[in-house]
Amino acid sequence: MPDSSLKAKAVKGVMWSGFERFSTASINFIIGLIIARILSPKDYGIIAMLTIFMAISQSIIDSGFSNALIRKTDRKEIDFSTTLYFNIVVSVLMYIALFLLSPLIADFYEIQELEDITKVIGTTLIWGALSIVQQSILTIKVDFRTQMMVSLVAAILSGAIGLIMALNGYGVWALVGQMVSVSIFRTVGLWIVAKWKPTTGFSKESFKSLFGYGSRLLMAGILETIYRNLYSIIIGKYYQANTLGLYHRGEQFSSYAASNITGVIQRVTFPIMAGLQGDISMLQRTFIKTLRTICFFVFPIMTYLFISSEPLVRLILTNKWINCVPIIQILCISYMWYPVHILNLNILQVLGRSDLYFRIEIIKKIVGLAVLFGTLPFGVIIMCWGRVLYCGIELFINMYYTNRIVKISSKQQLQYIIPFLGYCVAVVAICILFQPCITNDIVKLFVNFLVIVFFWWFVVQKVEKIYLKDYLLLH
Repeated sequence: MPDSSLKAKAVKGVMWSGFERFSTASINFIIGLIIARILSPKDYGIIAMLTIFMAISQSIIDSGFSNALIRKTDRKEIDFSTTLYFNIVVSVLMYIALFLLSPLIADFYEIQELEDITKVIGTTLIWGALSIVQQSILTIKVDFRTQMMVSLVAAILSGAIGLIMALNGYGVWALVGQMVSVSIFRTVGLWIVAKWKPTTGFSKESFKSLFGYGSRLLMAGILETIYRNLYSIIIGKYYQANTLGLYHRGEQFSSYAASNITGVIQRVTFPIMAGLQGDISMLQRTFIKTLRTICFFVFPIMTYLFISSEPLVRLILTNKWINCVPIIQILCISYMWYPVHILNLNILQVLGRSDLYFRIEIIKKIVGLAVLFGTLPFGVIIMCWGRVLYCGIELFINMYYTNRIVKISSKQQLQYIIPFLGYCVAVVAICILFQPCITNDIVKLFVNFLVIVFFWWFVVQKVEKIYLKDYLLLH
């Protein structure tokens, strides 16, 4: 593929993927904030208790098939049909398992309402499975504009349902209604716009081919899901639902920008990089360019959230959520590096090294579990600092294996990353100097914003020679 064509495809993909992720996420975030002012931390804590069960089920349903479809260069109609049938059967089995386990889940957390909530929320597994192929088809085409329209409509309609239920006193069921309705609206929308339906049957050959690649991603994904959600399980079990609600809200705040920007870049670069599997030098160029892009956009946003979390929480969520501020600040440090982790792992998937991907996850999760249980006796705040420690260890493990595959060393990556980290420290120091002089929360937010924008605009752009056009991923 010529550079100009690849560049144009990347530009269009980033633009529409960005619109889709941030327009949808912003609507969900704003509506979520409004609902959070009505509901209590305990309501969010109850929903958070189910996160691990839903996330593991979703990973099993997909089984890495979506990435396998996107990566496969000689995909056929039979591959899409096979994936759909597999997703449907597994989703039904997962729902039956959740239905039967719901009384045990309720007993485990000693919250009987969880039994009915689990049975209702579990239906989203089936709705989600019905749209995996349609979304993969649109992603292969780098058609994020269509996905944006579907996601936007689904977010608005489901958000309205959740808000109306919250205003009418439904409590935690308002969150349930929002989750189920968004899944239904999105699935129906994707079936309409993708204009695809299965025309062939199930193929054992196709299944073996897709599962051979996807199975290791599945196992790695399950390990990651279990580890990430172990925090919610343990906090929910050994502390209170209120504490879990605070942790869950802090997690949402801190992960919002990093996960969405990473999602935009990953969704665009993965299908494009998949087409460059035979050109290592081009992969190296794309990797370095994407790394600098991530640092340029993610680091200042996470820095702003770090220094502005207290006035933000007071203004948006009110003082009943103020205890989640230190959780947000600590997790911001961890999530600042999240996009770098994902980028390094993306290379392994593109080059078909799902075996190595799985091996890395095993190593990292052994370390992660040691950190988790080592910090558990000391409370939620120390557990969050444990996540920062684990993040640093994880970073060097990922970089080590990237160097083995595409010859980009950790030293090379850090040469691009450390300057941006230095800029963030400088911004924090400047903002701290102003803090004692400002008592109004709105003014604090505005001043912090101006400091970061001016510093990034007049210092970082000049020193790093990165301008808006540089986010296009390729020269």
